[in-house]
Amino acid sequence: MDPVESEPAGPRFTFRGTLGLIAAVGVVAVLLVWLPAYRVFFGISVLIGLAVAGGLYLWHRYKPIKAEDVQHPKKPLGL
Repeated sequence: MDPVESEPAGPRFTFRGTLGLIAAVGVVAVLLVWLPAYRVFFGISVLIGLAVAGGLYLWHRYKPIKAEDVQHPKKPLGL
C-alpha cells in the first residue's frame, strides 16, 4: 500500500463550476430577501466594486502596459 495517497478514500462532494455558481447566487438571493440590512451592505459593496472596476478600466485604457515596462529579472526577489 502506498503511504502517500493523492485522493482521500470514499465519495467526495464539492461545489464546483455551475453548481457552485447556482449555490452562491441562491444564498445571496435568500439573504437579500430575508435580511433588510444585507440589502444595504450588498448595494454599497456593488457600488464600491463598480467604482474600483471602472477606475482600473480607465487607468489601463489611458496608461497601457508597454513591453519595455515589463522586466524579467533572473532573481525577482533580489536574493
